[in-house]
Amino acid sequence: MDVKQWLSAEEIAVFTSRSDLRGFWYVAFNWLLIASIFWGMAQWSNPLSVFLGLLLLGGRQLGLAILMHEAGHGTLFRSPVFNRLAGRWLCAYPILSGLEAYALSHRGHHALAGSTKDPDLANYQAYPVSSGSFQRKIFRDVTGQTGVRNLLALFRGSGGDLMTRGEGHPSTLAQGVAANLMLAMVLFWSGVGELYLVWVVAYLTIYPLTARIRQLAEHGNVGNLFDADPRNHTRTTRGNWIERLFICPNQVNFHCEHHFMASVPCYRLQRLHAVLQQRGFYVDYEHALAKGYKSVLKKAIFKSEPQPLA
Repeated sequence: MDVKQWLSAEEIAVFTSRSDLRGFWYVAFNWLLIASIFWGMAQWSNPLSVFLGLLLLGGRQLGLAILMHEAGHGTLFRSPVFNRLAGRWLCAYPILSGLEAYALSHRGHHALAGSTKDPDLANYQAYPVSSGSFQRKIFRDVTGQTGVRNLLALFRGSGGDLMTRGEGHPSTLAQGVAANLMLAMVLFWSGVGELYLVWVVAYLTIYPLTARIRQLAEHGNVGNLFDADPRNHTRTTRGNWIERLFICPNQVNFHCEHHFMASVPCYRLQRLHAVLQQRGFYVDYEHALAKGYKSVLKKAIFKSEPQPLA
């Protein structure tokens, strides 16, 4: 797609500009929120607070994955050094991912999205699915089956992390274990070391669930998965504040805008969305917009046909 059809050269320069300050704020905000979640569980130690903390930590693990995605594009910070260091130690390693390997595999997705060669097709090509099929997927996620399977694959060196390890890069599992040990030690020194278990359980259950819903919303059951126009193979979902907290952190819901121009940092996608919509970008492509994640799920899941009596 010709970006200049919709934006002037000056506007492109503004939208693609990177900011170290904004990047630091996004990383700091996510970790401050993680710290607040642990603090809340420590202050109000009861099953309800732990359950809420579990949900919120899973959403923040997805938030770190999204920031790793930004650093992989080189858009989170203006400085390549900051993108590399923060993208590794504050985003990728805590969720057992590798920045460079992910960036390599993700570039293939952007280059081939809208075609049968998209390397991520397996994540969303099957939609729409039956309610029974979707319920089984969710059950595997919330019971930890998906997370354990991915973790075992990661330890075997055959990939497995939810953001897709690329080929041709050395494993960063040791760094991921080190980052998690640091987190566990900080909690231990704070007198709440047992709460690290909530982080682990969230990683094995809620994080795979949020990743599944994110992938479905971005590319599942779209207008035409095999059309080069991002308005056909990608979707933007307008998330409310609860959805942004749990499912679509760090502006990841503006995914059509991201495929329209991947060089735009996440902190400028909402503004880009507003400008493009004002200029008629979505006219005749309303299917590329969703009012919320509930509406996405409703359209991507159909009721199973009743089984005939024996």
